[in-house]
Amino acid sequence: MQRTFAGCIFQGVKGERMRRSDREIKEFDEIVEVMKKCDVCRIAMQGDEYPYVVPLNFGMEAEGRQVTLYFHGAMEGMKYELLAKNNRVCFEMDCGHMLFTDMERGNCTMCYESVIGFGVVEEVPEDQKKEALDILMEHYPVPTGFRYSEAVIPRTRMLKLKVERMSGKRREKK
Repeated sequence: MQRTFAGCIFQGVKGERMRRSDREIKEFDEIVEVMKKCDVCRIAMQGDEYPYVVPLNFGMEAEGRQVTLYFHGAMEGMKYELLAKNNRVCFEMDCGHMLFTDMERGNCTMCYESVIGFGVVEEVPEDQKKEALDILMEHYPVPTGFRYSEAVIPRTRMLKLKVERMSGKRREKK
């Protein structure tokens, strides 16, 4: 099953229906709300021998139905080397973790909300880095009056991920 929203396709990872469709988050705005609650985004890249996953702080922008994620990092490192070879990635983020136990039956499960998606990562041009860093900073609660030093901008690499497709899933306590 596939749904298209102004350039973003929402579907299961293999392009087929989610196995637990009763847990699928079907509405774009609901998926974006889950993303807003997450504080880490994991990016999976194609490594030379194995996949390479890195957890990153992120900011996000949803214009219309297009989601763009922003990340920051040092000026060099493994992720940049891998992205230079192949900038197509998978991302995952999750939140709302809570262990749910059924004492009578001796069962337990984990409640959660998650988003998995795919897209292409590009480097943010120098003249747009401040705006991208501002978007990232808006995602996190900072003390009133805090302003980051703009001296970090030339020493910071900014990346953006244009989401091409994503899906959301929720396991709630019953």
